[in-house]
Amino acid sequence: MSTTPPQLSEVEHVKTANRYLRGTIAESLNNRLAGALNPDDTHIIKFHGSYQQTDRDRDSERKRQKLEPLFSFMIRVRVPGGVATAPQWQRMDALADAYGNGTLKLTTRQTFQLHGVLKRDLRPTIQGFNDSLLDSIAGCGNVNRNVMCNVNPHESRGHGEVQALAAAISAHLTPRTTAYHEIWLDGELQNTTEATDDAEPVYGKTYLPRKFKIALTLPPYNDSDIFSNDIGLIAIEENGQLLGFNVAVGGGLGMTFNQPETYPRLADLIGFVPTEKVVDVCEKIVTIQRDWGNRANRKLSRLKYTIDRAGLPAFVAELHQRLGYALAGTRPYQFHSSSDAFGWTGNADGLSHLVLFVEGGQVLDCPGYGLKSALHKISAFHTGEFRLTGNQNLILANIEPAHRIRIQAILEAHGAGPKAEQLTALRRNALACVALPTCSQAFAEAERYLPQLLDKLDAIIRAHGLAEAGILVRMTGCPNRCARPYLGEIALVGKAPGRYNLYLGANHAGERLNKLYREMLDEDGILRELVPLLAAYAVERQPGEGFGDFVVRTGVVKATLFGLDFHA
Repeated sequence: MSTTPPQLSEVEHVKTANRYLRGTIAESLNNRLAGALNPDDTHIIKFHGSYQQTDRDRDSERKRQKLEPLFSFMIRVRVPGGVATAPQWQRMDALADAYGNGTLKLTTRQTFQLHGVLKRDLRPTIQGFNDSLLDSIAGCGNVNRNVMCNVNPHESRGHGEVQALAAAISAHLTPRTTAYHEIWLDGELQNTTEATDDAEPVYGKTYLPRKFKIALTLPPYNDSDIFSNDIGLIAIEENGQLLGFNVAVGGGLGMTFNQPETYPRLADLIGFVPTEKVVDVCEKIVTIQRDWGNRANRKLSRLKYTIDRAGLPAFVAELHQRLGYALAGTRPYQFHSSSDAFGWTGNADGLSHLVLFVEGGQVLDCPGYGLKSALHKISAFHTGEFRLTGNQNLILANIEPAHRIRIQAILEAHGAGPKAEQLTALRRNALACVALPTCSQAFAEAERYLPQLLDKLDAIIRAHGLAEAGILVRMTGCPNRCARPYLGEIALVGKAPGRYNLYLGANHAGERLNKLYREMLDEDGILRELVPLLAAYAVERQPGEGFGDFVVRTGVVKATLFGLDFHA
């Protein structure tokens, strides 16, 4: 029998030596001569919710001036299910001004990000989270990240139960190490040289091979795109009672260009579980990925590859063995949308809810549009919640009757009143990742460029009478999944500066991947390809047929039914 130890990636060696997420972060923070962390610490700080970045717009100029890159940090907090209180909103707003770039970023995983935080400001920023009962541990890194769920408070009592379960899953799968509190809050590092794996009963000493994502949803809405997650949980109601959840495993959308062994994949349904057993099922799935996942090649280390390598039947058998029982058969359900329902709604109890469109998830002030200032004023008296959606929008939830007119007036006075009905559905549904200038993975623009492209697409859409056709547009600066591109009916994935691959054919409910249609298109090429397709869709679509379904039905692209077929 061979005694050769298994090959490990560089990051696995760093995790082995990091002392349960401590590394040398404290020493890096105390080094005031450099704006960056020690190289190994750039991996470990992700577990604390932060990425080290540079301003790529200024890299060349600083290099000519013989200066180091302009290092800064993105910090992502955990907001299970996207539900934040008014005081938490106020604190995040203030921290964005004090330590970030002044913009509060709402992400596609229903949480907040701050950008542009300097190394010297990391500790006071994270302490600011803690003051409002928020934290950033497990915001990034090889652990379970922010747990998503749909947050429509007006739909049913079940939405509240689903959100509570999202919070319970998040709490159960949060790393147990005290490193976060020692480094950022107390400042007292503990000697853990002799610590055992008992310090992390779920994750162990080296945590997971890669990131892990969980989402819950209550049909008929799939605004959390549950099939793109490692674990997707579909709530099943009967006569207004939450019975449990269908369980789906193995979703993930990231891939690498020119490496066909990498591919996006949607999760497979494997059974039904009662609500009281959901947390345990999630834990057992996480432990299988911990034990079976690929720790040699990080490009093949997500759960989707673990399942395809082992086979779904073998994976499910292992899950049943670890649970000590078999999951029941899946229950029927139906999705019809993955979009947000904008505007005012109300409950029978008199409370109101307002779903606000937030382009690119950027809460900011600019000439004629003062959304950030308006929400700051509203947070001073709003007694309900600020609910972040998986589509980067915002719900002002549970508004008291006496506050409705006041909130409307404040928004309108700042040029930020409900305006979704004035926009095309194409723009309302569009998502983009941050991309340039801060993302090190980006090949092309996304968040900064998409609004300009949408201006041109809007003109085409309106000319063909498609202003209310809810076509899903997704744009990313690289082939990773930050804006869930491969679930876009139209997706543009950056491959070089100003050049994008065009993907078509996902369906509106998030249940089918798209397919590569054209490569390396500039803006003229994008419009040249899309104009005739949109014109044909306007004339030839069947009643209720989405654009993605149309291009599949008419043979423009083939349906991608399985991740392994994505490159076919």
